Amino acid sequence: MKPILIFRHIACEGPGYLGDYLTSRDIPFQTICLDQDEEVHDVPSTSSGLVFMGGPMSVNDLLPCLEKELRLIYAAHQENIPVLGHCLGGQLISKALGGEITSNPVPEIGWYPVTGCDNALSMEWLSDLPEQFEVFHWHGETFSIPDGAVPLLQSAVCKNQAFILGSSLAFQCHVEMKNNMVQEWLDVYADDVPEPSSSVQSREQMLDKLKQRIQGCNLVADVFYDKWISMVKR
Repeated sequence: MKPILIFRHIACEGPGYLGDYLTSRDIPFQTICLDQDEEVHDVPSTSSGLVFMGGPMSVNDLLPCLEKELRLIYAAHQENIPVLGHCLGGQLISKALGGEITSNPVPEIGWYPVTGCDNALSMEWLSDLPEQFEVFHWHGETFSIPDGAVPLLQSAVCKNQAFILGSSLAFQCHVEMKNNMVQEWLDVYADDVPEPSSSVQSREQMLDKLKQRIQGCNLVADVFYDKWISMVKR
């Protein structure tokens, strides 16, 4: 099969657990390191699927690589090539498909629960998960749901945490986390973390019971990745 292309915007926000997931299932993938000026090509048919990871920039920033990614996502969606996005990547999918990226009412950083949305497709996607489950968050902006898309997840302070439109799956939250990533983000983004609040955890809170939390997050990721990968042509 053609490889899945994974677009990385900063070294500390690579494929994470998604890389482990694909490797364990012998699914080929290639990471495109945009932080090292690797090129974004406009032809989505060279891959079996596209994945867009997180990053510190805003989708609304006028950056050449983001403009190219938006065009690529739109072209892939038109050709029914599966697209997956995490946080910034989910926002890219939303904007490419007609949504808007705006400030979230409050920043959401740390381990917080999400719940399924009240629709049949959400219940289908979440049938193997509990009614409420915990995932990692690190964002100050959020996406709107594009026309025709179906919302899948929500949290207490962020209405739109995930949506599906055809074979395009967008997350605002982070389901791709591994143990080392939480610690690394706390170091890399130390100067950008607001004071702890009801929607922002302290460093100690984010690292508390980390192994257990990561294991739970990986199980959540498995459910979503299984459904998304079933749409990828082998």
